Amino acid sequence: MLGAGVLATLLLFTVLGGVTHTGATTNTGWFAVLVALTCIPFGGMLLTLGLAKWLRRRRLRIMR
Repeated sequence: MLGAGVLATLLLFTVLGGVTHTGATTNTGWFAVLVALTCIPFGGMLLTLGLAKWLRRRRLRIMR
């Protein structure tokens, strides 16, 4: 998910018309903004939770 948001942001700035002070310049650009604003925070949260779970399992495996 995090990768999809980053990809949407990169496409927004390079291919989809860019951003002005009032927002995206095209309809597809606005869709990319919505994808980026939903995927980046949610993907970051999932990545953080997954990393925490991996570290906990690793710590418990070492303590055995």
